[in-house]
Amino acid sequence: MKRSPEEPRRLGEILDVVASRLRKVDLRTIDEIRRMWPNIVEPLLAEKCHPEFVKNGVLLIRVPSGAYAQKINEEREIILRGFSSLGDQAPTALRTVLDAV
Repeated sequence: MKRSPEEPRRLGEILDVVASRLRKVDLRTIDEIRRMWPNIVEPLLAEKCHPEFVKNGVLLIRVPSGAYAQKINEEREIILRGFSSLGDQAPTALRTVLDAV
């Protein structure tokens, strides 16, 4: 029997969905990336731009403006090389997202 859209979902179903999404996000790696961040990027970038999470090898960085996004993109290779000590956990790509202020 098919459930109607208004019928509440079982907690177990919801937790399965959340758990599957979390498995794709490495929370331990982002802690290490945040610790390393000020040593990899210029002080102004370290202050204004913030690593948010890594998913499928892509590091998402929150930036305050398009100018900072452009600077992050210009420094992409240097930033990625800076995380090479993380081995298999190192991000392989960067993506920026504007901070919603």
